[in-house]
Amino acid sequence: MKIEFIAGFGPIARDKEVSLRLYRDTLGIAFNEQEGTATNSLEGAKYFSLWPLAEAAQSCFGTNLWPEHIPAPQAWLEFDVEDAAAVTTAAEELAEKGYRLLVKAREEPWGQTVTRLLSPEGLLVGVVFTPWLHKGA
Repeated sequence: MKIEFIAGFGPIARDKEVSLRLYRDTLGIAFNEQEGTATNSLEGAKYFSLWPLAEAAQSCFGTNLWPEHIPAPQAWLEFDVEDAAAVTTAAEELAEKGYRLLVKAREEPWGQTVTRLLSPEGLLVGVVFTPWLHKGA
């Protein structure tokens, strides 16, 4: 078997309207298929990685242990934006709309700027700027 690319990804939504509030209304993803719950207009994944929970905890909380009072995520998903300033703007917008940020517009040691939160479905969602994934960066 030879996998060539990630064909699709999407969270399993327990409450479609709550999920649409994050992805459509806050992050601005234009859903145009399957009764307004799917899109083929976003570029594909540039990176696939198994991220150990201890490393995700270290990135979000500075410790290798995920806090017991916060549900542990089952997957991670990052949406890349045009520059680091857009990550800061996204963090402010998410906070204004009531989302609890785990990381707010922080530059990681490897150069990526990140804002992270848990989605309604329990995904560790990032709004990020990853310089090496942008042409000319």
